[in-house]
Amino acid sequence: MTSDFTLAPHDRAELQVLISNRITARKLVWRWQARYLDEGVEGLKRDKRRPSRVPPLPMETRLKVIARTVQETPPNATRWSRSLMAEAMGVCPPHTGQSLLDFDRAQI
Repeated sequence: MTSDFTLAPHDRAELQVLISNRITARKLVWRWQARYLDEGVEGLKRDKRRPSRVPPLPMETRLKVIARTVQETPPNATRWSRSLMAEAMGVCPPHTGQSLLDFDRAQI
């Protein structure tokens, strides 16, 4: 899609047409422009790394999730699910799953 228009900052008319035709979102055009100005064409050839929306759990909380998974069983169930553990620990399910996945990888 970047080949459909130029990213030169002086070419406002073309960008306005592009945005008004809803070919792409305004913020996306501005992001590509900024990357082009900062890094040139090389900056557009790859996706920019972005931090996760949710910060990672502290190591102490991760260890508590792992310990609880190994040492206890949930009420009215035979094993912990991500959602049950997340509810019991007060964290979101993806954090629970990531903690257990990291632990499993460390065991290999």
